[in-house]
Amino acid sequence: MTFRFAATSLAVAAFAMASTPPTAAQQAPSGISAQRMSEISRVLASDEFQGRSMGGAGEEKTVNYLIQQYQAAGLEPGGENGGWTQSVPMIRTKLQSPVSVTLRQGAASRTLQVPDDVYLSTVRDTTHAQIANAPMVFVGYGVTAPERQWDDFKGVDLKGKVAVFLVNDPDFEAAPGEPVAGTFGGQAMTYYGRWIYKFEEASRRGAIAALVVHDTAGAGYGWNVVQSPAGENFNVVLGPNARQPVLLQGWIQGPLFAEMLKQAGHDFDAVKRQARTKAFRPIDLKASLSADAAVDLTRLTSRNVIGKLTGSRYPNETVSYGGHWDAYGIGPADAQGRTIRPGAADDALGLAAMIEVARKFAAEPRPERTLLFAAWTAEERGLLGSEYYATHPLYPHEQMVANLTFDTLQWAGPVKDVVLIGKGQSDLEDLMAEEAQKQGRYVTVEGHPERGLFYRADHFSLAKRGVPVLLNMALAGAYDLQAGGREAGEKWLSDFTGNCYHQACDAWSPNWNLAGAVQETELFYAIGARLANGRSWPGWKPDSEFGKVREESKARRAGERG
Repeated sequence: MTFRFAATSLAVAAFAMASTPPTAAQQAPSGISAQRMSEISRVLASDEFQGRSMGGAGEEKTVNYLIQQYQAAGLEPGGENGGWTQSVPMIRTKLQSPVSVTLRQGAASRTLQVPDDVYLSTVRDTTHAQIANAPMVFVGYGVTAPERQWDDFKGVDLKGKVAVFLVNDPDFEAAPGEPVAGTFGGQAMTYYGRWIYKFEEASRRGAIAALVVHDTAGAGYGWNVVQSPAGENFNVVLGPNARQPVLLQGWIQGPLFAEMLKQAGHDFDAVKRQARTKAFRPIDLKASLSADAAVDLTRLTSRNVIGKLTGSRYPNETVSYGGHWDAYGIGPADAQGRTIRPGAADDALGLAAMIEVARKFAAEPRPERTLLFAAWTAEERGLLGSEYYATHPLYPHEQMVANLTFDTLQWAGPVKDVVLIGKGQSDLEDLMAEEAQKQGRYVTVEGHPERGLFYRADHFSLAKRGVPVLLNMALAGAYDLQAGGREAGEKWLSDFTGNCYHQACDAWSPNWNLAGAVQETELFYAIGARLANGRSWPGWKPDSEFGKVREESKARRAGERG
């Protein structure tokens, strides 16, 4: 399924879908307050927070505000050294204009426009990014998956070269009957389809740069989203012996790449069909890429913000909630002249939901297990804050019962269903179905599995360490809205992803109807309450790739108790 980009503006959609501004009538009996959620989102998405980018006045205001909200909710400090935060050492890079990029193919030479033809950034610790006539090699989907007997590289030497990848997985476009169909989950993206995996694989093989061929359906977003970081990127500080990332990484427009293939004597559609087979071999594009850009390099310390409620009986066992506090900061002006990308739905509203859950737990008898509430930094730049935590945990992964993550809630009103992301992964989906039924809602499997949302939010950093996870994200598929049904849900989703995802118009509005967001908040509260006051340890489904890690931690837990 592909995006359908609606021409109607989000402002019109918001007016049509929002029956009233958030009022006391939208506050559920449980005590989850739509008014408080709206106010928290409004503040976090206000101009004074400067788009909540890392390392500056915007971060300072955000972290201080979140600590104030944690305190007001009744939480205890859950960070380092008895404080509220965990330090995350990072670098910030930004390619300085003009960025010179030249493509040579045969006798022809062409200047590529950044960011219209290609989009580039770097996560390397450097002040100058320069590539001189690096050969370009097409590596198909760039997958090395021994468990699927799949290898797109066939031993090709990528040292010093530019690796070019197709987006998504080898079976994303497979027709029924093709041998590859279902090998990589069909329409449901696996981790092999994520751009971050492709960049990492290019680095492992010694490439100097990596480009992903953009396709809106395969990526799950348009070129406008690709461009939204405006040449800026972040990375955690790497150790002295760590493998270095590629010098330049980014995207290339699909039609431009098709033209390159044609010049090299290949047809794009035929090459894509070939890439969907195990027999595929890398293709020398008979082209080279040169690039030259100064890099504005800044070293900074960002922060995860962590609060907790210590358990009354099993304080060493944890149930965690999470969301990310960062957005996309300040960028080029849009058509209305707006430069701040405030991230109101993504993810100020998710943080508001998490804080409301914390407030409700704190007002009740203390749960038996410890509850953690984490606002992660740098999610938008590659899950950096949560990944840093996962490699520097403050609470043992093997003692974490589950993680529940809020990332991008919707503001179009109450819904009849809940969308499940990552079907078949863990026992938590069964628990979610039970609690949703109590709300009078039913479960819908994500409508856009090709977007790989299970691998694109902070819960994934913990999933890789064996912690069972659930993600609540409104981008996973159209909700069955009480007003307008699935069609209205698809309209909201298409408008948001096509126009405002990572853009300046993801802004707070007094016309938001947060009744649906309240439903999601109540649902995740109920799931967390069952886990925090029970003795169960949810597991992974038999086919999940994360089950083995959890089995190892289960054995460690048993050893500790024995």
